[in-house]
Amino acid sequence: MPIRQLPPQLIDQIAAGEVVERPASVIKELVENSLDAGAGRVELEIEGGGLRRCLVRDDGNGIPRDELALALSRHATSKITSLEDLERVGTLGFRGEALPSIASVSRLTMTSRAAGAEAAWTVEVDGGSLAAPAPAAHPSGTTIVVRDLFYNTPARRRFMRSERTEAGHVERVARRLALSRFDAGFSLRRDGRALFELRPAPDAAARARRVAELCGETFAAHMMEVEYGAAGLRLSGWLGLPTFSRSQPDLQYFFVNGRMIRDRLVTHALRQAYADVLFHGRHPAYVLYLEMDPALVDVNAHPTKHEVRFRDARSMHGFIYKVVESALAGTRPAAGVGAPPPATPRFSAPGAEASGWQRPHQGAMPLAVRDAPEPTQPDAGAHPRAATVPVAGAAPAPQDDSPALGYAVGQLGGVYILAQNRAGLVVVDMHAAHERVLYERLKNALSGDAAAGQPLLVPLSVRVSPQEAELAEAMQEALAAVGLVIDRRGPDVVVVRQLPALLANADAESLLRDLLSDLAEQGSSRRVEERMNEVLATMACHGSVRANRQLTLAEMNALLRDMERTERADQCNHGRPTWTQLSMAELDKLFLRGR
Repeated sequence: MPIRQLPPQLIDQIAAGEVVERPASVIKELVENSLDAGAGRVELEIEGGGLRRCLVRDDGNGIPRDELALALSRHATSKITSLEDLERVGTLGFRGEALPSIASVSRLTMTSRAAGAEAAWTVEVDGGSLAAPAPAAHPSGTTIVVRDLFYNTPARRRFMRSERTEAGHVERVARRLALSRFDAGFSLRRDGRALFELRPAPDAAARARRVAELCGETFAAHMMEVEYGAAGLRLSGWLGLPTFSRSQPDLQYFFVNGRMIRDRLVTHALRQAYADVLFHGRHPAYVLYLEMDPALVDVNAHPTKHEVRFRDARSMHGFIYKVVESALAGTRPAAGVGAPPPATPRFSAPGAEASGWQRPHQGAMPLAVRDAPEPTQPDAGAHPRAATVPVAGAAPAPQDDSPALGYAVGQLGGVYILAQNRAGLVVVDMHAAHERVLYERLKNALSGDAAAGQPLLVPLSVRVSPQEAELAEAMQEALAAVGLVIDRRGPDVVVVRQLPALLANADAESLLRDLLSDLAEQGSSRRVEERMNEVLATMACHGSVRANRQLTLAEMNALLRDMERTERADQCNHGRPTWTQLSMAELDKLFLRGR
């Protein structure tokens, strides 16, 4: 076929294929325009999953009559005027393609009244055919109605799912948009039924209520607030506690300068930050906001603007990882009584008391205790897993300055420690708690001698791509710092000469390939540390106290005090909770006291 210029309508429909994937895409693009126009309230309505009708109404600045037709033409925008503006995009939209793309595959009506104008005007577009503006009645702001989406592109229409599925996509996008801007109110109606109605959230309490309404009360009850700023970057928001994990990554919201994104680098950094406190295969929950200089992030890297490109990806990955990892390190009982409250993120954790480490003895307790009173023995006819109850008065009465986990009063079934604190009853899984205490001690002790390595009797040659070989050569010093010594031999050969001592029996080739893959993809890697932590976790598991071991009160209290001093002590190495609190009110409710 000869080379020809495509017709304008076909060009718009091709562009629509990049911008408008489904009704949820229409809602996203139109709401972003409303927010860019300074809207303080955005109303959304959909019918038939959004395929039959989508409505977006705002109270923003509006569009003057003589600019209505221009707003519906391609590459027409009020948000950038030069390349310098494109390099520092501070708005959600900037290409000027959304409205004409949507209009080319639907029947669109736009009614708007500019701020200070005496009247409103409306314009209709049918499959790209634009009518002349006509006067209309409308308050300040803009209303856009999109009907019969993809009516003129039946191939695209056939790829749409059921109305219920498409409505679910719209609702998820609307929730993300409502989380992105707390200064604006949002409402969503589906087939005449209200799904949510949100007022602006000007203060911290109102923002927390909005998060609870959009993400669920369960998330709100198990979240911690984080806020940290350094070097022109600021990360704030809410992290789901490690014990509140998901089987799917369906409760993960991340925003860069108010723009909702799904970025692999961000996801990788957050997954690594949670790696030490989650079950394998589980996903964390979070609502996080990153604020930075717009010049340091390229938002023009994807047609739908879901992905961004950071100028210094490695530093960004490290910043997000360190802030979140440090915040999670504060999840320990010493932070307060009852459910763990928000922790203050920090970059450096207190150093370990021990100067070295060794494989712990099976069943050794974290603190040695002397002259410990022996627990009372159960009767001969008692159940073998009955509680060991100490003598009366053995546990001191809780005071205002008593420890967070209080004092032990007994042991239940050889598995749980029962303690009394200011709030009521504390139940501790002694194996899970001891496992975390030992694991953190081993990690802290190892950090002082991380470079200890085991030279290979026969160095291992690994053939890689030339790019990976260059990357390995550039990272030689960093890898040697954790005990992995490598050399480059030839354009595509890397020689492994030493492994960290804890990984002496590891598959060196697999470790190296995984590490280089991470470095190429993310700019950083924690493969070596992760493998070493896996070994330490196994050691801690085998060295922690086992079920059915009878502990003295002094040993129980020693474990409680160690939990209060240990980072991440609210959950074991596998993500299970180590303790729970039952308040006096909850106990009274169980026994119907006060009724």
